[in-house]
Amino acid sequence: MDEMRPSSGAAAHLASLFPPGLQAIYGECRRLYPDQANPLQVTAIVKYWLGGPDPLDYISMYRNFGCPGQDIPEHWHYVSLGLSDLYGDNRVHEFTGQEGPSGFGFELTFRLKREAGETAPPTWPAELMQGLARYVFQSENTFCSGDHISWHSPLDNSESRIQHMLLTEDPQMLPVQTPFGHVSFFQIVGVCTEELQAAQQWNGQGILDLLRGVHIAGGPWLITDMRRGENLFDIDPHLQQERVDKGIETDGSNLSGVSAKCAWDDLSRPSEDEDDSRSICIGSQPRRLSDKDTEQIREALRKGLEINSKSVLPPISSQRHSHDRPQGRLLHGRHFTYKSINGDTAITFVSTGVEGAFATDEHPYAAHGPWLQILLTDEFVEQMLADIQDLSTREVSKLPKEYSWPDKKLKISVLPDTVFDSPLQ
Repeated sequence: MDEMRPSSGAAAHLASLFPPGLQAIYGECRRLYPDQANPLQVTAIVKYWLGGPDPLDYISMYRNFGCPGQDIPEHWHYVSLGLSDLYGDNRVHEFTGQEGPSGFGFELTFRLKREAGETAPPTWPAELMQGLARYVFQSENTFCSGDHISWHSPLDNSESRIQHMLLTEDPQMLPVQTPFGHVSFFQIVGVCTEELQAAQQWNGQGILDLLRGVHIAGGPWLITDMRRGENLFDIDPHLQQERVDKGIETDGSNLSGVSAKCAWDDLSRPSEDEDDSRSICIGSQPRRLSDKDTEQIREALRKGLEINSKSVLPPISSQRHSHDRPQGRLLHGRHFTYKSINGDTAITFVSTGVEGAFATDEHPYAAHGPWLQILLTDEFVEQMLADIQDLSTREVSKLPKEYSWPDKKLKISVLPDTVFDSPLQ
């Protein structure tokens, strides 16, 4: 439960009373808002480090008057405090020195278009930011500029089409150096489903650049308008073919993985009295992921995250000239990972030539503990994607589905969430 209160005016003038990490961020905020020394704040009643549910100690809310000369509208500017190390005493984050990141190395910001007649900022963005912070703390997957986040619900719980998010550098807030490390500011940008899918199929930075160029879709400062009824491609239909499709064809996709409910098993395992003729080359690693393997998967997931995703496999675009995400990566010599949200299981599809892969031509299925790698040739990628094209509808009612390639000794089952507790039984 959060409460809204003004920050203390006395504390604003007694910098020595602030924890150093908090003071550094307040200093950057005061640089932008010298006339708003006491902004409204949403604060967790019970702090995270005292057992409360919300990782962010505070979310400050400022009134930004925009820039009429650049056609930037007035809006509310939200700044989180708590993803970085505010205190330096290990109560939340481990202090590792001044040279590296402070805590997770970033704080979140959000810019919401101010509605006519609004005299105070809406507080729902604070809960949205707390939700993202909870994900970071629980998964230890950090965010970076260009990430895309599937939310599958209006950000303000209304009927809005703005149901997903991209992340970018805040256009005004500069990175700060604190006694506990450096802190960057990543701005949440609300987007429509079609814009999220384009970011998944191509890359987040490319779509952010397009949004910056369309005033009503975000403009230069990428301000979220929850009343926006048209997506980027409704506003300018040429952008899909001239920018997105060409970008996919040239660059492929930079989405390296998603968090999902997933599992795998080797159905060719022999019984105890038979010779070992299993299909999968089993490594010597333990059943839990090693620190090195975990870090490799986190790095794969870092460039694209799916939170609360409603599908196990990535969506396949129905547009004739578009590429779906695995194809956009695997046919460009890259890899794609599904990391289980329920445990250590991970499944990575790799193409020939991916550096560091332990799946090889001789052993196209290889496992290190619970991490399975599957080597796919370009021809098999094309065949597989054609066979699973019906998943593009994303209709859960049609699940479960099963796809089998006997000549490759591969079977994929797509199951609804309600039966995924025991997916391999």
